[in-house]
Amino acid sequence: MINELHVGCKVKFEAERGVYTVKARSERFAICTKPFNPKRTVIYTIVDFKREVRGTNNLIFNIYDYAVQADIDNCLRDLEDPHGVVEVSHRNCVDLDIEEVKPPPDIRVHKPQPTSAGSGDNEVSQACSLPTQT
Repeated sequence: MINELHVGCKVKFEAERGVYTVKARSERFAICTKPFNPKRTVIYTIVDFKREVRGTNNLIFNIYDYAVQADIDNCLRDLEDPHGVVEVSHRNCVDLDIEEVKPPPDIRVHKPQPTSAGSGDNEVSQACSLPTQT
């Protein structure tokens, strides 16, 4: 299920109500947010695939606005920095509890149209939506 987690995917965690959206992803981390309407902002969680936990960052005074994509990208960059100080908090984390992952709505699976038997190269051309050569 972890390999299915891409930017734009919707993620449901077992311990949460509602779904998060993956806003940034690297091999080790994913930053996910969901709307928090009473304050007109977002709630965030950072997934650490190596430690198999998720939670907030470890900074006492948070320098990132997780409602702003540029800040999310900066946070991901800082998480990946081996000499950096940003990581998933050890005090405010829970075990990774992914219940469900849904792909982004703009990803559509292309299913090739069936072709007549014996058409050879024509099958590949039609499946890839390429013009046939005559």
